[in-house]
Amino acid sequence: MEISNEKSVANLKHLLSICNDGKEGYRTASDNADSAELKGIFTTYSIQRAEFEMQLKTCIQQCNADPDNESGGPIGVLHRTWMDIKAALSSNDNKVILEACITGEKAAVEAYDNALEDNDLSPEVRQILVSQRDGINDCLRNIQTLEIQYTA
Repeated sequence: MEISNEKSVANLKHLLSICNDGKEGYRTASDNADSAELKGIFTTYSIQRAEFEMQLKTCIQQCNADPDNESGGPIGVLHRTWMDIKAALSSNDNKVILEACITGEKAAVEAYDNALEDNDLSPEVRQILVSQRDGINDCLRNIQTLEIQYTA
């Protein structure tokens, strides 16, 4: 699983930051939801993002780069989106929490789509990213369904 392209490593580190933001966002969502169902779902998604983080760290290490050596560069719009989610979560309104999670998931899918445009990704890394993006898409669809249930 060799990637020599610095852009590929930068993309993987960006996705790593996104997964961390998602993990923290879902942890906060779980803490603030007033529904046991939502608490459980959000905890599951937080754990999923932690697993994605570990996979991405392995990919970055196999590229001979340090996944923990962030220079503090801008994480981008997704980080701000998850920070907005944290602010929205303070309302303890399930509908608001679900809407914020949908926004975060849409931004995450977009970031994965952008990273997958990199033609220098090895087949192994590409497969991991596709699998993670598909998992995020599944979360998005589930949360959109839950939003309909909680607003009906």
